[in-house]
Amino acid sequence: MLAEQFHSLKAYNTFAIDQGCISIIEVDSKQALIQSCLWLYQEQKPFLLLGGGSNILLTEDYLGSVVHILTKGIEVKDDGESYLVAVEAGENWHELVKHCLRLGIGGLENLALIPGTVGAAPIQNIGAYGVEFENVCDWVEYLDLSDGKLKRLSAAECRFSYRDSIFKAELKGLAVITSVGFKFSKVWQPKLGYGPLQKLDSKTVTPSQVFDCICETRMSKLPDPKVLGNAGSFFKNPIITDEQFLILQEQYPSIVGYPVDSGVKLAAGWLIDHAGLKGFSIGKAAVHEQQALVLVNTGEATGDDVARLARYIIEKISTQFAVKLEAEPRVIGAYGEKELIDG
Repeated sequence: MLAEQFHSLKAYNTFAIDQGCISIIEVDSKQALIQSCLWLYQEQKPFLLLGGGSNILLTEDYLGSVVHILTKGIEVKDDGESYLVAVEAGENWHELVKHCLRLGIGGLENLALIPGTVGAAPIQNIGAYGVEFENVCDWVEYLDLSDGKLKRLSAAECRFSYRDSIFKAELKGLAVITSVGFKFSKVWQPKLGYGPLQKLDSKTVTPSQVFDCICETRMSKLPDPKVLGNAGSFFKNPIITDEQFLILQEQYPSIVGYPVDSGVKLAAGWLIDHAGLKGFSIGKAAVHEQQALVLVNTGEATGDDVARLARYIIEKISTQFAVKLEAEPRVIGAYGEKELIDG
C-alpha cells in the first residue's frame, strides 16, 4: 500500500497490531451509518465494520475502508413486569452494564468487563460466567444491505448458539447491526454457577455484588489491552461428547468441564495451561502468564506472529487431548475476513 493511502489501525484494534486501511469513516449517528454502508455496498467498495476492535486480528493491510461505529443512545422503558432497554450499536458494552446497574436493572452483571461495543455482541453471542447474550436479548435491528431496509429480528430469529448467530451465517456480509433491544425481568435471579460466583449467597446477593466479583476476577487474570495488547479470550471453549469427557477425565482427573445440552464444555484455558504453554511465545506474541486463554502482544507483534502462535496451540491441543480448538477473533487480511489456517 502506498504511504499516502495508509491509515494506521493500531489504535482501532485492542491487539495493537500496526496494519492499515485505505480510509477510515467515522459514523456517530444511525443515519450516517446507514448512508455510509449503503453507499459503499452499492458502489461495490470493500469495507469493514469496526466497533471497539476487540474481536479482530489484523494480519495484513486491509485494502478497503473501515467504518468505525460510534453511535450512541440508551432508552429504557418499563412494561410493568420487565425493563425494556434499546441501545445503539456504538455504545460500549461494559459502560452499558454499569448504566443498567445504576438504574437498578440486573441481568448483565455476569457479562461485566467484556470488551467491545453493543452492536458486536449479537454476532458472537458473547457470554461469560454462565450467561450469554441470547439470555437477555429481546430483538436485534439491522440494515439489510441487499435492499437498504432496516429490519428487526426477535432473539429466536437470530438463531443464537455458542459464539454463533445468523449474523455469522446467512446474513454474514449483508447485515449492519444498528441497535439492540434487551429485556430484563424485574424479578432478578442471580446466576452463580461458575467459578468464584459459587461462593456468593444466592439468598442475599445483589447484582452489584455479582458485578464486583466478576470485575475483581477478570482484572486479576486478564491483561489490560491498553497495557498489553490482546483480544480477550482467544479460543472458544470446545464442546465434546460425554464419552470423550470420561476418557479425558480418566487420564486427567483435574480437567475442567461443564455439562451442556450437547455434551460437555471444556475450559480451553485449562487445556492450554496443562499443555505447558503458559508464557510460550512466537515472535512478539505470547500466551499470557496468568490466563492461558489470552494471547498477548508483548511489543510490536505482527498479526502473523499471533496467527502462527494460535495455529501452534491448536495443533498442540489436538495432539495431546484429541480436542479441536477454534479461534474467537475474526482474522482480517487484505481482502477481508479469512480463515486462521490461511495465515
